[in-house]
Amino acid sequence: MTDTTRKAIDCRLHPSERGCTLRIEGTEDEVLTAATDHAVTAHGHTNSPELREQIRTLLQDAAPDSQN
Repeated sequence: MTDTTRKAIDCRLHPSERGCTLRIEGTEDEVLTAATDHAVTAHGHTNSPELREQIRTLLQDAAPDSQN
């Protein structure tokens, strides 16, 4: 892997009716795939290129202590 920056997304930062507390962390591709699957199965979104792009804009760099 050439880019070792881990990415994360945290449902707590994007409140929903479910009160979801899931946090996903990994490579950008891993997080994007898992977060898209989660958005569809847990939150009822429709899997689409637009959803994936919206999720991509919400990704953050993971905390340095979790990069090991």
